[in-house]
Amino acid sequence: MDASWHQSDQVLDRLREKALELGFTAIGVTDPDVSQHVSFLEHWLESGFHGSMEWFERHLDLRKDPTQLVPGTQRVISVRLDYLPENIDCNDILNDPDMAYISRYALGRDYHKLMRKRLKHLGDWFSNEIAPHGFRVFSDSAPLLEKHLAEKAGLGWIGKHTLLLSRSAGSWFFLGELLTDFPLPVSDEHEEARCGSCTACLDICPTSAFPAPYQLDATKCISYLTIEHKGPIPEALRAPMGNRVFGCDDCQLVCPWNRYAAIGDPAFHPRHALDRQPLCELFGWTEAEFLMKTEGSPLRRAGYVKFLENLAIGLGNSHSDTERVIQTLGTKLGQHGPTLDEHILWAIAALQRRASENALGNASARQSNHAHQQAPDAGQI
Repeated sequence: MDASWHQSDQVLDRLREKALELGFTAIGVTDPDVSQHVSFLEHWLESGFHGSMEWFERHLDLRKDPTQLVPGTQRVISVRLDYLPENIDCNDILNDPDMAYISRYALGRDYHKLMRKRLKHLGDWFSNEIAPHGFRVFSDSAPLLEKHLAEKAGLGWIGKHTLLLSRSAGSWFFLGELLTDFPLPVSDEHEEARCGSCTACLDICPTSAFPAPYQLDATKCISYLTIEHKGPIPEALRAPMGNRVFGCDDCQLVCPWNRYAAIGDPAFHPRHALDRQPLCELFGWTEAEFLMKTEGSPLRRAGYVKFLENLAIGLGNSHSDTERVIQTLGTKLGQHGPTLDEHILWAIAALQRRASENALGNASARQSNHAHQQAPDAGQI
């Protein structure tokens, strides 16, 4: 076969066709150079915006140069896998303080294994059908600037909320990478940034985690706080968390481009009714129940105790029967460490304070109504 064929668009067409067959929704190819983004990454780290995610610093050299991660890399194949579940009304849950809001990406199967399995299949197919090549696959599991690589590969642009956006799919998708030593032609299609003057994602953030457009302070981000953060969540951020107990989607929910997002892979549709669970119900799970109902789920990332810590804050922000919620919280007090105890005691105090304020408000309203009823009619004076 003519070697020049390997450099033609026909190869990309066949690669794209196979990727779609495997369930990916978009694919692009780029070179591994990310040097133009290094200074931004260094500034982000120097600002401490990564919080306790020390692995960002530990593998900084690899992030700066993917060819150090996989020597011989000539191209990065970037893929998109959509995950938006169907018939999910996020606002219904967010507006019900007694329900648990779990980020949409975490309602179904963990994407890491699924993504890597499909990418491995794609790499093996390429070796068998196009040309032998050396490759490795990744999905949020290696020190790669995957959003920047995906942007270079033509899959979208990075929005003001720091997520990758696509005109055809919004931001409800996962990214995966296949690093290869084969000199594929790079994709020549690129999406122009189209955020314009819109700041909806920045304005909606419950904890003001965006110090500026295109900058995320993870130490204030609810996704970080409920998944990666170790120790007590800062008290000032607990009330703004509301009922968000694993991740947060607010900046995606308000993005106009997500109106165009398609329903994602069935593997990511909700399991165990995780899209509609009361906070009290989840807090009542034993560790055995948690392990059973989160098998193969991203929720395992947090672990049982961290999940309880998040739920305790959610219960502290709930509006249901105060006495019942306090009783539920008390069942876990003194059982799983000081951080959970701190969150439980904060929640109980918040519930009692709210109940007291409501009682005072009701008493004041009754007194006002009584005074109004007792006041003489002007015509009787």
